[in-house]
Amino acid sequence: MKARLFAGFLLAFALGTAHADFAGVVVAVVDGDTVDVLVNRQPVRVRLAEIDAPEKGQAFGTRARQALAAAVFRNTVTVKETGRDGFGRTLGTITLDGRNINRVMVAEGWAWAYRHYLKDRSLLDVEASARSARAGLWADSNPIAPWDWRRERRGR
Repeated sequence: MKARLFAGFLLAFALGTAHADFAGVVVAVVDGDTVDVLVNRQPVRVRLAEIDAPEKGQAFGTRARQALAAAVFRNTVTVKETGRDGFGRTLGTITLDGRNINRVMVAEGWAWAYRHYLKDRSLLDVEASARSARAGLWADSNPIAPWDWRRERRGR
């Protein structure tokens, strides 16, 4: 009986903390949609949810990383965790001074709304506005979505 009670407590605790918000300082910007946030002296890799920025070897990949770094590097951010991805990274929405950084990256033209994982459909309108303004990567005459770029690379 005690073992069941203990197991139930552990399960309830794990479920209750599975998607917790946390705050920390951004200590590294990996690319245009991934950062390391220092929490309790440990870096937590956070993949910005619902967006997809150009990859490092892709056109605008470096510029997207630079834009994210300019927005968050060495700043204390809040992460609203939404889950984990297949690589074990924390998925989340990053806010800084009340600004949704995921949305900012799309609005400034440094990332796409990630259709496959999209929950906030309003990001499509934000992306369309950036595209119309030819902001960021939309200055390219033929921008390639990162998911298409990755698929093409795997096919080689």
